[in-house]
Amino acid sequence: MWLRSCCVYSTGLVCILLLIAGIAMVLSQVFLKLLNNRIKEQIILENGTEAFSVWQNPPPPVYMQFYFFNLTNPAEVLNGDKPSVVEIGPYTYREYRPKEDVKFMDNGTRVEAVNPKTYVFEPDMSRGSEDDLVRTVNIPAVTVMEKFKDSLFRRFVFDLMMSSGEGVFQTFRVGALLWGYEDPLLKELKEFVPDYHFGLFYKKNGTDDSDYVFFTGRQNYQDFARINQWNGQSALKWWSSDECNMINGTDGASFHPIITKTEKLYIFSSDLCRSLYALYESDVSVHGVPGFRFVPPSEVFANLTVNPDNAGFCVPEGNCLGSGLLNVSVCKEGAPIIMSSPHFYQADDKFVQDVFGMNPKKEEHETVVDINPLTGLLLRGAKRVQVNVFLHQIPGFSQTGKIRTLVFPVMYLNESVVIDEESAKKLRAVVTEANVILNVPFIVISVGVLLGVIFIVLMCRQKLPQSSAAERQPLLSS
Repeated sequence: MWLRSCCVYSTGLVCILLLIAGIAMVLSQVFLKLLNNRIKEQIILENGTEAFSVWQNPPPPVYMQFYFFNLTNPAEVLNGDKPSVVEIGPYTYREYRPKEDVKFMDNGTRVEAVNPKTYVFEPDMSRGSEDDLVRTVNIPAVTVMEKFKDSLFRRFVFDLMMSSGEGVFQTFRVGALLWGYEDPLLKELKEFVPDYHFGLFYKKNGTDDSDYVFFTGRQNYQDFARINQWNGQSALKWWSSDECNMINGTDGASFHPIITKTEKLYIFSSDLCRSLYALYESDVSVHGVPGFRFVPPSEVFANLTVNPDNAGFCVPEGNCLGSGLLNVSVCKEGAPIIMSSPHFYQADDKFVQDVFGMNPKKEEHETVVDINPLTGLLLRGAKRVQVNVFLHQIPGFSQTGKIRTLVFPVMYLNESVVIDEESAKKLRAVVTEANVILNVPFIVISVGVLLGVIFIVLMCRQKLPQSSAAERQPLLSS
C-alpha cells in the first residue's frame, strides 16, 4: 500500500515539474534561441561553406519568358482607331547568373562581386523561334521624334525619316528586337545619339549590371547576403534594414531568417529603376516545403495621390499617367518607355480598354515571391513586368498621323525560378528537424498534462476501494 501511494504521488510531482519546465521553456524561448544560433553558424558567406556555394552559383534554374504583342491594324491605328494586338510567345531562355570576381572585404564582413547574366534559348519550352516576326512600335523612331520635336533639326530629321520610310510601326525579328540590331535611322543620326544599335535587352546577354557589394553575415546573421552597394551607390536608398527584408531579382535570393507575415519584403529591380515591396498574401507549399507568399500591393504602381513615393515617375514633374504605370524614360535614354504589370494588371481600367487584346489575370500577371518562413530561403519567384511605349501625335512629324494618345504594350517578361527537388529535399529535412526542436517545450507540457490525468485517475482509484470496503462492514458485530 505504501509503495503504491509513493508511485501515485511521484507521478503528481513529475507532472508538476514537467509543466513548470515546459512553460518556462516557452516563456524563455530557449529552443528558439538554440535554433537561431544554429542558423547563425550555417548562414555566412565564406569559402568552403554550402551557403557560399549556393550563393555563388544558385542551383535552381531561372527562366526568362518573353511575350510580344503583335499589332494587327497599324493603318487603322494611325487613322485614330484603337490598336488590336495578339499575344505571341512565350520565347523562353534559360538564365545563368553566377557570381564572378568575388573579393572579400573588411575582414570578411562584406564581399564584392559582379553578377553577369547569360541567356540561352530553350526551343522546347518556347512557342515559336527567334526568327518569328512581330509588328510593334518602332521605338527608335518614336524616341527620335520625341527628342527632336522642339529642335532646330526637326525638319532634317523629318526628311530623313520620310526618305528612309521610317514610321511609328515596323516589323522586327524577335531575336533582333530582344538582343539588338543596327538601326538605320539611329546610324544616320550617330552624331546625336550615343549608340546606333537598339534592342530591348541590348548588351544584357553575357554582361553584368555593375558591381554588387554584399554583407556576408559575419557581423550580423540577419544581414546574410543583403546588398550593401550596387553600382557604387549605397543600398540604403532602396530599403531600410530596420524595416524590411529584400530579394535581389529571383535567383539566389536571400532573406532574413525566420520571416513573419507582417514583414515588408523589398525586391530590387533594375528594370524599374527602383525597388518594389511585397506584402504577405497566403500560405503555400512548394515541393512539400511550407512557405509564405508575398505580392506587391496595388499601391506600388499607384498614382501620386495614392502613393506619394511615386512622384519621381511623374515626368516631367507633375505629369502623372495614372495608377498602374511607371514612367522610366529618365533611365532609358529618353525613350518614352512606360512600365506596368502584364496586360495592365492593377492599372486603371482606361489602359486596358484603350487596347483590344488586353486580358489581365491575377494568376498569370502578378509578381509573386514564395519563401520558407523558418529559413528565409526562396522557394518560388516570378517577376512579371511589361514594357510599353507612350504614343501620341507629335507636332512636326506627320508619321504619327491621327494616332490617339495611348500607352501601347510592346512585350512583357516573366522571370521565374522554382526550388529544385534536391534542394527541397534538404530543406524539408531542415524544416522537420527545426519543428521538432521548436516543439520540445510543448511536448514536455503535453507529457506533463498526460501525467496529470494519470495522477488524477490513480488518486480516484486509490480512494475508491477504501470507501467500498467501509460500506460492506455490518452495522452490528457479533
